[in-house]
Amino acid sequence: MKLAVVAVGKLKDPAYRALADDYLGRIRRWVRVDEVEVKDDAALARAVPPDHLVVALEVDGERLTSEAFSKKLELWGSQGKGNVAFLIGGAEGIPAELSRTARVRLSLSSMTLPHRLARVVLIEQIYRGLSIAKGEPYAREG
Repeated sequence: MKLAVVAVGKLKDPAYRALADDYLGRIRRWVRVDEVEVKDDAALARAVPPDHLVVALEVDGERLTSEAFSKKLELWGSQGKGNVAFLIGGAEGIPAELSRTARVRLSLSSMTLPHRLARVVLIEQIYRGLSIAKGEPYAREG
């Protein structure tokens, strides 16, 4: 499995950056994960890695529990080449045309999250999902 988190904007705030880096490091114990920061929506579309299942993060996307997300990660990892790209748009979200190309539309919350915070939450949930799948003690689900 290879994962990519492709996001508009940079994590400039040291607190967000530290959290993201901590969880990315933990994820890398199990799978390869790349974080790609782009300047704008046009660059977001160009940065989608080829041969990746595309998951667009959108407020009206599917809502999953952490356990259900873990199962989806396992499923996605077993399909095709097992590569998954998570897309996070900027302040206006993911452009509609790009959203339509996504295989999955996922919501982290019914509430609106700043895109930088959404990135940290996504990365933590990826780690949690992998922890659940691996039976690690971090995930205290169930």
